[in-house]
This record gives sequence, structure tokens and C-alpha cells, in this order.
Amino acid sequence: MTSYGILGVGSIATAIVTGLCDGVVDPPEIVLSPRNAERAAELAARLPSVRVARDNQQVVDDSDVVVVCLLPIHAAEVLGGLQFRANHAVVSAIAGLPLAQLAGLVAPATDIARSIPLSAVATRGSVTPVFPATPAATGVYDRLGGSLEIANEVAYESVSAASATVAAYFCYLGTIADWLSGRGIPTAAARRYVADTFAALSGELDSPGADFTALAQAHTTPGGLNEQFARDLDAAGTYDAVQAGLDALLARIAEK
Repeated sequence: MTSYGILGVGSIATAIVTGLCDGVVDPPEIVLSPRNAERAAELAARLPSVRVARDNQQVVDDSDVVVVCLLPIHAAEVLGGLQFRANHAVVSAIAGLPLAQLAGLVAPATDIARSIPLSAVATRGSVTPVFPATPAATGVYDRLGGSLEIANEVAYESVSAASATVAAYFCYLGTIADWLSGRGIPTAAARRYVADTFAALSGELDSPGADFTALAQAHTTPGGLNEQFARDLDAAGTYDAVQAGLDALLARIAEK
């Protein structure tokens, strides 16, 4: 069975390890970086197939596939000090680090892929974009909800930009809840109502080809309140601003 080494044990790495091992009949062997000692120790104590290495080089030495979950600011420093083997497979979850730069840091390894895992991989409930779709990358993420194979690096960076819209989504929900609070609804109750309203819609997104236009129409009554609110946001340029914001994110990524 393939053994995995995890460099960097933050929230995404924790989700990956949990999804690979928690409740799985035959989990893979996983070697964790000691950088986040408390979190690594907790995972090793909870999951029998997981252990903590003495240092990052042991993570690399003891694994077939190295999954890199470092922050961008630490990537060059950490990877540049490690010795990879030519037969290593490397799967990166580092945002904004192109393949060409990554290849220089993990040479002589050449089996390299990028990925954008989300926290839902912890419950094997999220598809993960990968580029290129190497056997090592799809081998990891097919265990965690599936792989979304991206054709080229420009398309991959576009997906990366789209994944940066989560904070804005929660700000949108927070604006609605704050509006309710300003009109006499207790803050906790307003937040609960908004959260429940949108959580109830999650089942409608649980399909490979969710049609957002069709879903919007299904929740729109001609002349109704949903129609008015969507029309007002459109007139205010909200959706154009979303497009412009995504263009700006992609331009920022392309500069790196």
C-alpha cells in the first residue's frame, strides 16, 4: 500500500489525514511533519496508521507520496532544505506556487501535481481540483470524495481564484443577519435563522452538475420578493462586481 508523508500539519492537512484514515477499514500509513507538534500528536494518538516523524526529512524518506500542505511563505525554506528521491510523487496543496517553481524545489522528483483540497475532504465529501491529474494526486483525492481533473495551469489558477470566495459568502450571510438584528431580532436568533435557511439548501447542490440558473428560477416567483431582491442586486452591479473581483484575483495569482 502507498505510504503518505504530510509536510505541514495545519487545518487542511488535518482534514486530509482524517479523511484518509478515520473510519476506514484499511487506512494507509501516514508520516506527519513535527512542525505543528500538538496537532500532529493528536492525529497520531487518534489514528493508528498515523505517526509523527522526528523531522521533515524523515517524512520524505519514509513515504512514497509527499503531500505538501505548507503555507506559501514557508514553502521555499522548508522544501529547499529537503532531499527528495527521483521516484517520489509530490502532491502540493500550496496556493499560488506554480509547477515550474515547485519542480525546482523538489528535484530530482518529477512526478508532481497541484491540488486545492477543501475542509470537507475530512468526511470524504468534496471533489478536489488537481493539475495535472497524476496517479498519485488522483489516488489521494479519489479516496476523499473524488478528483476534478483540470486541463491546464491557467484553468487551475481560475479554480484557485474561485475558491477564494468563501469569506465573501459568509460576509453576505452576516450582512443579512445584521440587517435582521437591526430590526428587532435578537442577534443569536438572526444568525441561527440565516444559517438554517442556507443550510437547508445544501441538498439542492448535491449533484455533479448543479444548474445554478435553474435553481435560482426554482426559488423565484414572478413578481415575488426573491425576484425583486435578485433584480435589485443585478441593477446595483453586484454580479458584475463578483466577476471583476475574480478577474483581479486571477491577475494577482498570475503575477507570482
